[in-house]
Amino acid sequence: MANLFDITGLNLASEMTERLVSTNEIRIERIVSKGQSSPKDFWYDQSEHEWVVVLSGYGVIEFADGRNITLHKGDYLNISAHEKHRLAKTAPDIETVWLAIFYH
Repeated sequence: MANLFDITGLNLASEMTERLVSTNEIRIERIVSKGQSSPKDFWYDQSEHEWVVVLSGYGVIEFADGRNITLHKGDYLNISAHEKHRLAKTAPDIETVWLAIFYH
């Protein structure tokens, strides 16, 4: 048993990603951020779709087409495969806990 909100002992100098479940069809990850963002000119361009929900804190997802979407606790978003995006901002003063599901 584990708890998605247990962050004791984590070094959050950089974003932490933990794979929870992985099969040929699906991958589920817990991501914990605290003030991190993607490098300025970096874009994710994934071959999988990504469904992501913020469990605590907040984050801003920036898309290559200029959209910025802020996700707060309980907000979720589906990102299509090859839809270029980046993490523009996360809460600097509290941990942002994400649950991300990658699928084909």
